[in-house]
Amino acid sequence: MGRNQKIAFVAPRHGPGVIGGAEAVIGEAARGFSARGWDVEILTTCAIDHFTWKNEFPPGVSAEDGIVIRRFPAVISTARATRQRVEAAIHAGHEITLEYQSLWMNDDVRVPDLYHHLLAHGRDYRAVVFAPYLFWPTFAGAQVCPERTILMPCFHDEPYVRLELFRPLFSGVRGLWFLSEPERDAAQRYFRLPPRHAVTGAGVPVPASYDPDGFRARHGITTPYVLYAGRREGGKRWEWLLDAFAAAVHQHDLPLSLLTVGFGEVRPPTSIADRVIDLGFVSDDERNDAIAAASAYVQPSSNESFSRTVMEAWLAGTPVLAYGASEVVSWHVERADAGLTFDDEAELSQCLRFIADQPAVARELAGSGRQYVLDNYQWDGVLDRMERSVEEWLPESEAIACAS
Repeated sequence: MGRNQKIAFVAPRHGPGVIGGAEAVIGEAARGFSARGWDVEILTTCAIDHFTWKNEFPPGVSAEDGIVIRRFPAVISTARATRQRVEAAIHAGHEITLEYQSLWMNDDVRVPDLYHHLLAHGRDYRAVVFAPYLFWPTFAGAQVCPERTILMPCFHDEPYVRLELFRPLFSGVRGLWFLSEPERDAAQRYFRLPPRHAVTGAGVPVPASYDPDGFRARHGITTPYVLYAGRREGGKRWEWLLDAFAAAVHQHDLPLSLLTVGFGEVRPPTSIADRVIDLGFVSDDERNDAIAAASAYVQPSSNESFSRTVMEAWLAGTPVLAYGASEVVSWHVERADAGLTFDDEAELSQCLRFIADQPAVARELAGSGRQYVLDNYQWDGVLDRMERSVEEWLPESEAIACAS
């Protein structure tokens, strides 16, 4: 029998216009495995937006860079009223029965055709990699062939991790890939992990060049700004950042603007509406130029398992201001010695004042960040770790036997 080098990567969303760290890692890992000779498929939905789950891509099979893309319709056939009630109880710290946890999971997006595909063809793959842990495709799909499932949880220390519902997911899969040591350590606090787990990290592409002056000229930006890139939503503390930025600007009369790229509503306080520049979704090259032109990159979120945008900032030589409550990001900042952390509004205000008053010193602060990313988070090394774990956790003879 031939060697089984077929691998599937399962993500809730994939394709142009999709914003998300887990989705980016899945896509790049899939391309990396394909370049190394693996037969790669990406299994995903037809959705772009993870709030509406509207099917915007056509269902079916297509090809992308030699990779088979299988898209399945996202289905929401319930009112999601139970989910809203349970969601509020979860965030309030209430005890939730397993019955209501299951209702919460299923009273949202489901992808039945993806599940049926895995039932019919899951054993054709040597490994099936799922990310992130929180959505129905991972929760349901990972239970089909757990003996060949690798979970990349993109884990955050958040209220959901206390749900009993997720315990079999973390303990029952073949293995886990973690993006950082703090992510692994946090997962170990809540779950009994299988013996097969590894910190693989994630790779961050290095732009060939940056054009900060061109970016400023294209958008008519003449004043210094700090940048936030990504999903503008409560889970990323976007609203908190808007309010904290407004307070800092007024308290210290800072000459800074806040520029943002990504998806989600912005809605700044009226007092700083003229200081907030929203470019919406932009290309990767335009985002990289925006990062390079920024006085600092601000990461207000605690829900980070890796924080790719922080790495992109350091590659561009831009200092990082990061929320200290994020174990992962504060760990990166301490190791890289290329940024500052803040714990509250007052500390962010002082960080912004430093950025505005001493821009040259702030830029020097980022000096060690680029080398930190180059030393630790390039795809060749990450793929070596991922590929080695597949070979060790799913030996070829066992993979072939299971598929036959």
